[in-house]
Amino acid sequence: MLLYIHIPFCDSKCFYCAFNSYTDKFHLKLEYMKALKKQLKDELENYVKKHNKEIETVFIGGGTPSCVKAQEYKEVLNMIKPYLIKDAEITTEANPNSASYEWLETMHSFGVNRVSFGVQSFNNEKLKFLGRSHKNKSAINAIQNANRIGFNGINCDIIYGVQGDTLESMKEDFRQAFSLPITHLSAYSLMIEEGTKFFDRSSVKIDDEELSYEIFDFIKEHNFTQYEISNFAREKKYESKHNYGYWEHKEYLGVGAGAVGYVNKRRYYPSKSIEEYIKNPLKMDYETIELDDIKTEKILLGFRCSNGVELSLFTQKELIKVNDLIENDKVFEKNQRIYNKNFLLSDELALYILE
Repeated sequence: MLLYIHIPFCDSKCFYCAFNSYTDKFHLKLEYMKALKKQLKDELENYVKKHNKEIETVFIGGGTPSCVKAQEYKEVLNMIKPYLIKDAEITTEANPNSASYEWLETMHSFGVNRVSFGVQSFNNEKLKFLGRSHKNKSAINAIQNANRIGFNGINCDIIYGVQGDTLESMKEDFRQAFSLPITHLSAYSLMIEEGTKFFDRSSVKIDDEELSYEIFDFIKEHNFTQYEISNFAREKKYESKHNYGYWEHKEYLGVGAGAVGYVNKRRYYPSKSIEEYIKNPLKMDYETIELDDIKTEKILLGFRCSNGVELSLFTQKELIKVNDLIENDKVFEKNQRIYNKNFLLSDELALYILE
């Protein structure tokens, strides 16, 4: 079982961000953390302890976890500790501006062993265009600090496909990232989503599939292996175990305002409103996931990453299409699983098989 913890506070709202996060509700931080601990206690008792399960990975995301004082996480992480497997992966997201050496060191002392920095670019003009509040120097310092402190894994997020991006400008970003002690890279193509400042500005996004392929090749040349459409690791051991859990359709607890949980073939949703969540952190909306939908998700997610798809999932009719794809060198079979050779085509391949 996985555990996701959502921190919905941010120092500033990036122009592309559609996540449940707020810049004007810092006065609610302490009350929010109390409510979060109440929900966490309830879920640990009802889902984990009651059914004798263990937590394999923890991911603290946002929002910006680093804009909440590290000390506020002590009790949260102590509550989780009795249920963790040995050497569990515990990740926190962090913003280069607010993730001070002291914050990182304290989180590490509480058991957090992996950190993911929302860098997005090392180009100050691009950072300003995206609405990021940090500069390249603070990103470089934060990554170097995390390495000095001794985190097992350090991820760097980079966004591409932004107005003005070229292969050369992106190479500069990646060269800077590769010069730092990162173990993992997430390279995301810019998404224009409703509710963001970029939503009515379609010109800010570049749709260039060729650029994606060239970027992937450049990353590969620097010894980072792609194991999912947007994720690359320096070595197999640095791949995100938490992400793999989602792709393998494992159960996960979702704690915090706007989080999502998945248990017993049902998704559940705590309130997105911080105020409503503080009033009643145990109030949930539930959605039953049908078996056909679970199958579709397993195929879509399996083709997006190096995990592949179980051959037994497919019907006889679908296997005819799978074999067609094998003959056309789009996918291959190994140990009763089907693997995709090109993650950028994952959705098209899945839809071709399932239609």
